[in-house]
Amino acid sequence: MSDQVRVLPWSTLEGNPCILVGPGTGFMARLADNVESVQLGMACDLLGHAADTLADRKATPEELRFVTARLTESLREVHRIAESRGDRLSASDLSDVDDSDEDDDDPQLPAGAFG
Repeated sequence: MSDQVRVLPWSTLEGNPCILVGPGTGFMARLADNVESVQLGMACDLLGHAADTLADRKATPEELRFVTARLTESLREVHRIAESRGDRLSASDLSDVDDSDEDDDDPQLPAGAFG
């Protein structure tokens, strides 16, 4: 099993990305999976709260700024997760694609793409 590079769903205190290099099966990878799951769940909950706040004609500017700040934080987390997963998927696809027939115009899907 080859090592893969993964951007973790948190950053350093200075705001720099944290990177994990390894097979993607250890404790830190599982911890990152759990943190991503929590972040995505919170983003979903936040969308509902934001919709409620926007629908409330009595929402104050402070409430709107608060929900906007939380949406910005959440979007940053979701974007980091999407980029990390996209990078890992791209790396996985490159190793799974059979390029023995380079003249073939049909796109190649990785093994197991449909289940």
